[in-house]
Amino acid sequence: MEGQVRSKPCDDSHESTDCIHRHPSANIPAYLSNSLKQPERILIRGVNWLGDAIMTTPALMAVRKKFPDAKISLATRENLAELWTEHPAINEVIRIDRKQSPLRIGREWRGERFDLAIILPNSLRSAMECMLARIPVRLGYKGAGRSWMLTQRIPKRRDVFHMKVLSDREVERAIASQGAKPEIPAHSHHVAHYLHLVSQIGAPGEWTAPILHVSDHDVTATAQRFGMAVKPDCPVIGINPGAQYGPAKRWPIENFVSTVTRLHEKARCQFVLFGGPADEEITDEISVALRSEHGEGSISFFNASGRTSLRELATLLKHCDVLISNDTGPTHLAAAVGTAVVVPFGSTSPELTGPGLPGGNDHAFLKSETPCSPCFRRDCPIDFRCMDDITVDRVVTAVCEAIAVSG
Repeated sequence: MEGQVRSKPCDDSHESTDCIHRHPSANIPAYLSNSLKQPERILIRGVNWLGDAIMTTPALMAVRKKFPDAKISLATRENLAELWTEHPAINEVIRIDRKQSPLRIGREWRGERFDLAIILPNSLRSAMECMLARIPVRLGYKGAGRSWMLTQRIPKRRDVFHMKVLSDREVERAIASQGAKPEIPAHSHHVAHYLHLVSQIGAPGEWTAPILHVSDHDVTATAQRFGMAVKPDCPVIGINPGAQYGPAKRWPIENFVSTVTRLHEKARCQFVLFGGPADEEITDEISVALRSEHGEGSISFFNASGRTSLRELATLLKHCDVLISNDTGPTHLAAAVGTAVVVPFGSTSPELTGPGLPGGNDHAFLKSETPCSPCFRRDCPIDFRCMDDITVDRVVTAVCEAIAVSG
């Protein structure tokens, strides 16, 4: 597609079949492989952010494949618990109250008599919870002052690109030099990061796309509950203009408005605005702009921002044909339920956190060519040129290709 940068194709340097990769695993220590032949109760300490949680799903499925008869419990924050409803890798969801201390949580988990803890976050707290639960085998990455709390300390991979927030001076130097951007190996992706960890206990390291199951019945019921047409006779386009990490990840609001206008002219689309409670001001601004520019009712859109549970969000995203979104959690959720996504990437990198299968071609990732991108900053220290570099034309073209409409 002209003017569009898609996710990278499969890296031929890795063994692959249909874009399913296998990352070389370190040899499993004899004492570890022998002690974990048949753990009966496994605790997986989940990550804390929506997008990261979805990127762990291939690792969860790998653990299930390795230990098909084990009872697997996933410990997760309350706000993500709905994500794991009826997930095939999980037998039980344990909800973490953020107000409880690691000591109290550890004591509560102690009675479950887990054989193995797989600690997916890199935080000190997550390792402390599992240590205080007296789980005999505790697997996690080294670092963050927590190595002594782990029984199986996995070194951070040296052959990957690690995210580094650029300082003001580094941003200025990158712009001045106009040098080549750093190469980011495909196996730097977060999906590979979690798979590499569980591969240390013999779980298969295949790269697969994160998948969450949402039934057609649930989609119909949710659409009806919000008063939306169940089978609209036009494409349904989701718009997700917010981003929790910071304003550097947000494509300009006026660009979203212009994109909606252009797509309405081309395909008479139906639009759904998404966001959490913190994004209501942004989606309200878009709603007001559309009504002001086109008149009440001339463009069909529904503002769901701040009105959905996590499960309802998943079903409404599945209701969409395409989601246009900043690099944020709902993008991963949309891809995981089978909806195509179009994402402007400025301060962040699709090679590290792009939704879907790493290296796959199901989604459109629009990248800036500015030399300071990606900087991984929350706020742009200069003039926001990376996001301004991604034009409305590029986004409209990507969406039109996804819905098979002439751009």
